[in-house]
Amino acid sequence: MINGCGLRGFTRPGIAKQAIDGGKVHCEGVRAKPGKEITVGLKISLRQGFDEKTVVVKALSEQRRGAPEAQLLYEETLESIEQRQQRLEQRKTLPRHLQTEGRPSKRDRRLIHQFKNSQLD
Repeated sequence: MINGCGLRGFTRPGIAKQAIDGGKVHCEGVRAKPGKEITVGLKISLRQGFDEKTVVVKALSEQRRGAPEAQLLYEETLESIEQRQQRLEQRKTLPRHLQTEGRPSKRDRRLIHQFKNSQLD
């Protein structure tokens, strides 16, 4: 079943189930369910934070194993690795957060409302 550990970032079955229930895991382009039976060669797409990974199942295990052993059972696609690297570079160029001077003053609020109202016209 797909409701297991081993995929990078899913250290516990509960976290994996939350990701599946949240719609962050797709099998062959279709949203996965916790009871989905997986087979060798199945393509799984999953989202973890900003990262989206696509992995292919290489082998199956009868017993639940630790993460290092489970990682040997799947392989991330080259396209997925390249896309993650590109997104990482794009995020690095963006500013981390915008610094503000706090709450807008009464004058600032009036200017903001004036600006918004002028955009609607």
